[in-house]
Amino acid sequence: MALSMYDASVPAFQRSLKALDAILDKAIAYADARKFDTSVLVTSRLAPDMYPFARQVQMASDHAKGCPARLAGVAVPSFADTEGTIPELKGRIAKTLDFIGTLSREQIDGSEERAISLKAGPRELHFKGQDYLVFFALPNFYFHVTMAYAILRHNGVPVGKLDFLGAAQGLI
Repeated sequence: MALSMYDASVPAFQRSLKALDAILDKAIAYADARKFDTSVLVTSRLAPDMYPFARQVQMASDHAKGCPARLAGVAVPSFADTEGTIPELKGRIAKTLDFIGTLSREQIDGSEERAISLKAGPRELHFKGQDYLVFFALPNFYFHVTMAYAILRHNGVPVGKLDFLGAAQGLI
């Protein structure tokens, strides 16, 4: 049996967003135990030319909501990118999960050849649905989730590979 477009997208986004949400809980607990403001983590970055933690989470959310919406042929919801705290970032993850949970298998399956166009900075990108999912949306999503994880780990938050994979939530 072939892997459907729905199965290759929505569950992957849901699983990793839930794992990211749990990692944010660990970040809060870590900061509370060491008596520092979580804004240190929210604004932290791995390198001067990389996005800070908050933007990494926002970008992961953007790919997680944008990909299934485009595959389904529905409007991508717009979020304001104003989150400045970990609870606000958790709220964004929840909104993203809520949105992608509204998309059905029937809306997404069969989108392998759907024409997908989007702006990426000054460029207009054009894909067929399957190439968009496999070669653009999923890699970008995982990149930003990984960077968010790496920023927290770099700052001492005790997260490991099983947290990234979602084991603490019984996802594996």
